Amino acid sequence: MASSLEEDLCCPVCTDIYKDPVVLSCAHSFCKSCLKKFWKTKGSRECPVCRRRSSKDEPPLNLVLRNLCETFTQKKGQRAAVCSRHGDPLRLFCHDDQELVCYSCRDSKLHKNHDCSPIDEAAADRKEELQIKLEPLQKKLKAFEEAKLTCDKTAQHIQTQVQHTEKQIREEFEKLHQFLRDEEVVILAALWEEEEQKSQMMKEKIEKMSREISSLSDTIRTIEEQMGADDVTFLQVRTYQVFLRSESAQCTLQDPERLSGALINVAKHLGNLKFRVWEKMQEIVQYTPVTLDPNTAHPRLILSEDLTSVRRGDEWQQLPDNPERFDKYVSVLGSEGFNSGTHCWDVEVGENTLWNVGVMTESLQRKGEYGDVSGELYMYYNDGKYGAHAPPQPPTLLTVKQKLQRIRVQLDWDRGELSFSDPDSNTHLHTLTHTFTERVFPYFNTGACPLRMLAVKASVRVEQHS
Repeated sequence: MASSLEEDLCCPVCTDIYKDPVVLSCAHSFCKSCLKKFWKTKGSRECPVCRRRSSKDEPPLNLVLRNLCETFTQKKGQRAAVCSRHGDPLRLFCHDDQELVCYSCRDSKLHKNHDCSPIDEAAADRKEELQIKLEPLQKKLKAFEEAKLTCDKTAQHIQTQVQHTEKQIREEFEKLHQFLRDEEVVILAALWEEEEQKSQMMKEKIEKMSREISSLSDTIRTIEEQMGADDVTFLQVRTYQVFLRSESAQCTLQDPERLSGALINVAKHLGNLKFRVWEKMQEIVQYTPVTLDPNTAHPRLILSEDLTSVRRGDEWQQLPDNPERFDKYVSVLGSEGFNSGTHCWDVEVGENTLWNVGVMTESLQRKGEYGDVSGELYMYYNDGKYGAHAPPQPPTLLTVKQKLQRIRVQLDWDRGELSFSDPDSNTHLHTLTHTFTERVFPYFNTGACPLRMLAVKASVRVEQHS
């Protein structure tokens, strides 16, 4: 019976169960794709069975036949799940042997006294177990997707950083190039000025000597003419006596001078040329003891192009949430940390109404809350009050006579001291103590007005080696 039904549900063209069957006006049915292929090959719209021509290019679907085919296919799949030993439907799941069994298997010696349950219950239990294991995997997948998104944003930000930094580097080098070009013009101008002066001096000297040579030549020619006359004429005219008493005959003209310093002072122009230019370069070059690290800055902070000042903006910037970056406190660190020695830097706080200035240990977390954890030492100004704080100790209020414009921070890592003073009045304000065991970084927190790192005067020193 089943075999006969399956034959009735097979397409005459592909001899397989109908897929999307269509019916022709002659009542014969075919798979839609089989009929299209047959028509294309044949070149005419005729029935593959009775050869009757179809008047429709798109025959209607045989919905009844399609439903029958789908039902038959489903039942056929269900009938396939039978026990290979007994030929009975598999209705149970043996938990001991972890396999599907029929009722005959359950009652046989092979599975007797085993823990068996209906398939739907066993499947539901297994699905629940998988769901429990699936949830952490789904969470991990979400975490990886978020991490990848962060990586994608970081990769884009890297390109932005490179482009911006390259632009800044080129601008800074252009300033240096322009300085060198200007210095080249100045030094060459000095060379050309000396050349003009000494060439003019030599020109005047040559002209004077040419006049003296001409005068001497005229005198010599006159004497030679007189000496060429006969003796009587020479003595009668007595011109020789006049000449002997003359200035020319006395040879009072001085011998030609050899000019000293007439040549170009090459050593003056070339001597230590690079060093002299480098020394003069101090006029345009500044050294700032602390440079801010933009990779640690809270997204609301705006850093200057040269990374020496910072202020709080109104909106958050789109920046990668990298581990080094503050995400709660509006803070930023210096780019260079210290794990030994003494260090000093001045900070201009100006008219800021809110600021923290100090140091933070390298291991102190920068995400979320860290206000009461050891590792942060700073002086602060808030609500018109000055104080110093080194958690977990309570803050210390400070008495300041006049509003501070600048703060000097002095770190003695080895002695474990962080001192604050007013460089304008040279007044010590407070010293915090802490046993440092790791690298610390300059730390800053600010309001709307900028905090600015002050440059120090750089100098060039020449040392003589014995």
